[in-house]
Amino acid sequence: MLGGLTSDLDRLAPKFHIDGSNIQILETPDQFFQTLKSKILGAKRRIYLSTLYIGKAEHELISAVRTALQTQPDLKVSFLADALRGTRETPEPSCASLLTPLLAEFCPDRVEIRMYHTPNLTGLRKKYIPKRINEGWGLQHMKLYGVDDEIIMSGANLSNDYFTNRQDRYHIFESREITDYFAKVHDSVARLSYIVRTDTDTEAGYTLHWPDSNQAPSPLDSPSGFISHAGAALTPLIKPTPSDKADPPSTHDTVIYPLAQLTPLLRPDTSTEHPGLSAVLRTLSEPTSNGARWMFTAGYFNIHPSLKALLLASSATHGTVVTASPWANGFYGSAGVSGLLPSAYTLLSRRFLESVQRSGRGSNIRLKEWRKGTVGESGGWTYHAKGLWVTLPREKDPSITLIGSSNYTKRSYSLDLEMNALVITRNEGLKRRLGQEQEWLQEHAREVGMDDFAKVERRVGIRVRVAMWIVTLLGGAL
Repeated sequence: MLGGLTSDLDRLAPKFHIDGSNIQILETPDQFFQTLKSKILGAKRRIYLSTLYIGKAEHELISAVRTALQTQPDLKVSFLADALRGTRETPEPSCASLLTPLLAEFCPDRVEIRMYHTPNLTGLRKKYIPKRINEGWGLQHMKLYGVDDEIIMSGANLSNDYFTNRQDRYHIFESREITDYFAKVHDSVARLSYIVRTDTDTEAGYTLHWPDSNQAPSPLDSPSGFISHAGAALTPLIKPTPSDKADPPSTHDTVIYPLAQLTPLLRPDTSTEHPGLSAVLRTLSEPTSNGARWMFTAGYFNIHPSLKALLLASSATHGTVVTASPWANGFYGSAGVSGLLPSAYTLLSRRFLESVQRSGRGSNIRLKEWRKGTVGESGGWTYHAKGLWVTLPREKDPSITLIGSSNYTKRSYSLDLEMNALVITRNEGLKRRLGQEQEWLQEHAREVGMDDFAKVERRVGIRVRVAMWIVTLLGGAL
């Protein structure tokens, strides 16, 4: 089953060999925060943090970075966030204003703050579309948290809820080679981004500047020129190289394939995430997969139609989808039209179940909703985990998983920058940890059926049409 899959992946993406014992899996948001902070405080050479945004009140995290810079004179730190999300609150406190004081404390060759701006939002769109909505035209969505020779891959951003009560996934890869690779991805996108500079003459205290060292023109000045330069820089990074085909040391039992979705920057689109995930799912439809099991999760369940079709076509014995309950949806209780989104996702979940039944897979595929309390109430959590696990026939625990930033929606495959790691392992300890991860992510999940969607509190009315329009416009939740 795996032979054909790895042959396809070898032709698609870079690959790295690692011992499965060098991949650790964290369970809770607090473990993620404490581990990240500890690694930052222990950093010697480099820290790079690629994220959608850093919460404007995350002073404890920035204090850890400051302490590390003060104690390690050779340490260099690079931040990469999204320009739209990272400056949205300006001139009020924002991600950008939170980070700016570091520029005054340390020299420019030790700290850099970069903000990526999509080439899809320019001209009149840029001028007139409101800030909250303009993020629907594309974002820097990668989550890469590298410290020295380790990297944490996750779907979590760097803000209080992701550190306390928003469930996600967190894998630590202890490998200089892998950390170097993702550093190259981080640096390449950073060189296609604005740099933040201190400016005490402005109310915000900073400005975004397009440096001469960026070889590409600004995405606001020349979107087509920007995309052309971006493609030339990024395409070689996401493709396999001759060295990837070298035989691995016999002690290595795990293969990592970095899968990137960089559609807004590539003409033609040579992204590897969608074709890589599709290759895995196609393998599940082969006769050799009879008896296999899979689990798919996304906090915002708006899966791309082609991936949905492949899941339904699977010949695996059991398939499980885990998604957020309406009461664990990050938009639950939100003011305005965004508060309608949980109902929209309820409708999408119901339609998925209807598709399962029409395909005759009702006895093989089940849908679960994750809920831990109610968003906005004491003890209430949100659910933001995303990924895939595949357990081979006659095995107990998964041998394959996909971890990263993607939500697997049309938006992920058209508008945002995404980065993921596909893990294939023979290591029994890692397989056991992946099985445990599946278990704890289902601890607060219960199976739902069509009867649940018929309940009064699940009924959707005309207002949901508005919410569905928003989901279509944005291509899926952020």
